[in-house]
Amino acid sequence: MSRIGKNPVEVPAGVTVDIAGQMVTAKGKLGELSTTLVDEIEVSKEGDAIAVNPRDDSGTARKMWGTSRSMINNLVVGVSEGFTKNLEINGVGYRAQVQGNELLLQLGFSHDVKHPIPEGIVINCADQTHIAVTGIDKQKVGQTAAEIRSYRPPEPYKGKGIRYAGEYILRKEGKKK
Repeated sequence: MSRIGKNPVEVPAGVTVDIAGQMVTAKGKLGELSTTLVDEIEVSKEGDAIAVNPRDDSGTARKMWGTSRSMINNLVVGVSEGFTKNLEINGVGYRAQVQGNELLLQLGFSHDVKHPIPEGIVINCADQTHIAVTGIDKQKVGQTAAEIRSYRPPEPYKGKGIRYAGEYILRKEGKKK
């Protein structure tokens, strides 16, 4: 049995979930999200919770059981609270700022890096070294944060670069004389 899949998804107040066949749609104060689940999974609404169960005992149904439950949970949490990824910039002269619908990064290259902000994502810079990527779609938030980080990933010798808040960088010793 799936340890994740067997737990029902609790629907908080202010969020409505509609189930039409394999299509699940969640509406909340932050917006509306929907996803289509595979045919091997059965979704049912039980009061203020959503239950996910496999239709049969096939391998595909068992594999997608927990995944489907997590996707529905991400819809519900996204429209009620939203998701945020925080990034930190370390390095002399490294800075970030939002200009219009672009994130302008100065990362030690000969040019500034301009990252377009996707639709449905909000990027805030509290100061020049901290970036907050916020949105209702967990996949989009994570993908945008990963793209920003990929411009200058943290290096192991001095720790310079863009990293997730709280990320541990394994430091290496430099060469000796």
